[in-house]
Amino acid sequence: MMAAKLRILLAAAVIGSSLTGCGMFSSEEGVKPTELVEFEREQSLETVWSVNLGGNLGGKFHQLAPSIDGSRIFAASAEGDVVAADLASGNIIWRRELETEIMGGVGAGNGLVVLSTLSGEVLALSADDGNELWRYQASSEVISQPQMNAEMLVVQQLDGRLTALDLLTGRQLWTYDSQIPRLSLRGTAAPIVAADLTLAGFANGKLVAIDNRSGRPLWEQRIALSEGRSELDRIIDIDAKPLVYNRLVYVTSYQGRLAAVNPANGQMIWAQDLSSYRGLAGGFGNVYAVTADDSVQAFDARNSASVWRQDGLLNRKVTTPTVLGNSLVVADGEGYLHVLSQIDGHFTARYKLTSAGVQSDLLVKDDVLYALSNDGRLTALKLQ
Repeated sequence: MMAAKLRILLAAAVIGSSLTGCGMFSSEEGVKPTELVEFEREQSLETVWSVNLGGNLGGKFHQLAPSIDGSRIFAASAEGDVVAADLASGNIIWRRELETEIMGGVGAGNGLVVLSTLSGEVLALSADDGNELWRYQASSEVISQPQMNAEMLVVQQLDGRLTALDLLTGRQLWTYDSQIPRLSLRGTAAPIVAADLTLAGFANGKLVAIDNRSGRPLWEQRIALSEGRSELDRIIDIDAKPLVYNRLVYVTSYQGRLAAVNPANGQMIWAQDLSSYRGLAGGFGNVYAVTADDSVQAFDARNSASVWRQDGLLNRKVTTPTVLGNSLVVADGEGYLHVLSQIDGHFTARYKLTSAGVQSDLLVKDDVLYALSNDGRLTALKLQ
């Protein structure tokens, strides 16, 4: 467990004697990624197209996942290169070089492309041509992907605040302020923004439902309890976007639990001990999770029963799992894409995408997989 903790890239922001971000740790020496084992391949991934953004994701911890809206995919590099490309062909529709470093994004929808900068500014660009429409100065960095509905944009800030902005003007509508611990993981969970409420997980281990009209909490549910002697042992961040699947909300926490929650009233349906800072996927009646030490696991979505466990990728810095047809796909820190069976978790395909590694979450639309590698290359692939 300690190896997993030290591997997470905790960030530091010291004000007096308190920590508002997280510590400054890198991979623990001596912890090596599990060596890949050969297997009989049943499928293959083939490149459809690939495009270079003109920059990379940087050496810092960024959550620069691409975003799809309509027939276009939008992606950004850490240096401020923003690209809109055609989903089918990969042809560049527009490219913009921002004169600032990008920390979080990309959120796309309703004619907007939204990113956040190193200085905590939220930038809204036109999805048509990349021109700036408005900007908002947040109280701290916005690392996670901005989310929106038809009327408002919601950003989750590193200082524990959740802020709603008007889509047309960027005017602040409301702010919800959570109580975050002195030490937490470097990162925040992207919220779920529905028509009437927003669901957000925080560094204090709570999942909160907030009324979109007033910004007031409707209910809150504690997903994890802080335990242990040291501050590291007591970190219980919800650091990944919750999953809506089969009318329930599923959420994970670091050193905490995987839980199923009723979104109407916050009632916990079931909970399973699990430590994770990655997001979830759902399919075949299962919920798929990646643990803090990179074990890929499947649980029955109805009752939390363990369905299968794949430990062949331990300590390989695996991304959030993504459903692709009847398969499950993850990427790792050495740049491999791994395809697993949803039925029993055995490997069916492997593809070396890059030597730079992949930390950005994968996307799937119309049975095409989209991957943004750390060297700033966006690639579309199909599973044969």
